[in-house]
Amino acid sequence: MIAKILKLFAGSHYKKFYKKARPIVQKINELEKQYQSLSDEQLKAKTLEFKKRYSEGESLDSLLPEAFATVKNAARRLCGKKITVCGHEIEWQMVHYDVQLIGGMALHRNMIAEMATGEGKTLVATLPLYLNAITGKGCHLVTVNEYLAKRDSEWMGYLYNFLGLTVSWIYNMQDMDEKAKAYQADITYGTASEFGFDYLRDNGMASSAQAQVQRGHYFCIVDEVDSILIDEARTPLIISGPVQDDREPPYNALKPLIEKVVRLQTHLCNKLIGEVQSAFQKNPDVDEATVIKMWQVKLGAPKNRILMQLMEDGQLRKKLDKLDAEMAADFRKNERFKFK
Repeated sequence: MIAKILKLFAGSHYKKFYKKARPIVQKINELEKQYQSLSDEQLKAKTLEFKKRYSEGESLDSLLPEAFATVKNAARRLCGKKITVCGHEIEWQMVHYDVQLIGGMALHRNMIAEMATGEGKTLVATLPLYLNAITGKGCHLVTVNEYLAKRDSEWMGYLYNFLGLTVSWIYNMQDMDEKAKAYQADITYGTASEFGFDYLRDNGMASSAQAQVQRGHYFCIVDEVDSILIDEARTPLIISGPVQDDREPPYNALKPLIEKVVRLQTHLCNKLIGEVQSAFQKNPDVDEATVIKMWQVKLGAPKNRILMQLMEDGQLRKKLDKLDAEMAADFRKNERFKFK
């Protein structure tokens, strides 16, 4: 019975999305038909127009129909032209179908779009990538291997370049200056591991801002998202390298300071637990101030012998546990429990 009820609601949000997408698809197709009368230069000028309108406060969502229509019309103009991809000459024969327009809208809205092999995922990505590249912040597309990164960046690069955008790709063992230039492109293709390693290098090994290659993280499309974010994510990215450090090891300089801190902490904890023990012997029903001292000792010397003995008392242990819970929930605990 429960399963039948759940089936009634399953996929309902997708139906709502499709319902909202249909009129937008119709508008895109109408605009694209109008753009067919424009010259190549007039169509290319649309990119600068969109950038200007975005800089003046217009949202990407409001620009979406026109931007998608521009990309679709650019793809139509490339049809029949010979292009070279990975050393092979092919003929461009792709124009976005309605289902691909819907897929592009889904990706722009940070949704997962499931598409079967042959439905043109590579072409679908051009729509949201172009739209978000208008911001000038740089967009990334994550592929499953370097061959696809190179192929798709060259293949779809003809479409991006036609519209005035730059595109590049990153790969393993790439010269760092070349890689930095690749990240400066409007659209950058690469594998998940390469993007990840570049992030680790920038945030762990780069000695200056000039040595970093990535320029930020704004919009990213992940191809084969289940494989990359689930299967490949099980393998951690580990980066290592020689450390050039001429400084004297800090151990010898820091050791006496740490030993002094430990002695002071031990002395303070012994003093506090002594006061707790005296108060408990006078009256087992201790006040909050005494419980706070006990809690402080628990933080500073959790294996203190007297503390362990006092915690054997059920009522005292109950008060200490209650204070622990309050501490975890009180955002002003540093003021309340500071040493006096």
